Amino acid sequence: MTTQRRALIVIDAQQEYFDGLLPIQYPARDESITRIQTAIDTAKQTGTSIVLVQHELPAEAPVFASGSATWQNHPEVAAHENIAAKRISKQFSSIFADTDLEAWLREQDIDTITLVGYMTNNCVIASAAAAEPLGFAVEVLSDATGAIDLTNDAGTAPAPQVHQTLMALLHSNWAAVTDTQTWTTTLRTGVPLTKSDLITSATQGRSTR
Repeated sequence: MTTQRRALIVIDAQQEYFDGLLPIQYPARDESITRIQTAIDTAKQTGTSIVLVQHELPAEAPVFASGSATWQNHPEVAAHENIAAKRISKQFSSIFADTDLEAWLREQDIDTITLVGYMTNNCVIASAAAAEPLGFAVEVLSDATGAIDLTNDAGTAPAPQVHQTLMALLHSNWAAVTDTQTWTTTLRTGVPLTKSDLITSATQGRSTR
């Protein structure tokens, strides 16, 4: 069995998702931030590299305005800024877009990234999809991420539906989706996580109709 070299990547665990215009709705944000804290603690205890990512836009932007109160990391995450192996500022949904993350991961011989943070329906799915052509294995912790309610000209999707649907979608192709407790056990035992595939997921989907 090949040993995986992981990095825990905390995506945009910022106050914008708690006190700003984009409050996380599902899972409950106070619960998901606790799971993020647990994942960080586990990473520290197991020697897993921690990467903190912050979305940053110009000072006049309505969200993630550089230097603003809602741009800051949530206090549970900010407390670990000084021990992060890498910190990244990004302007796009993907953690790889216009950043040096890919190069850093390769320098560290990291082959697997574990994604936690926000939002499921934007930066998490974009980052997982972007990792595929780069050759990185992806894990997503379903209870340490979160989604928002969506309504636009194309329709309406409540946050639980958004989150649960995207977790199933991610697990069908781009990521091994699990919960924080299972991931913690995985790091301590070395037993790798597995994901489904599109054909299997489609076959099982047909059988439940």
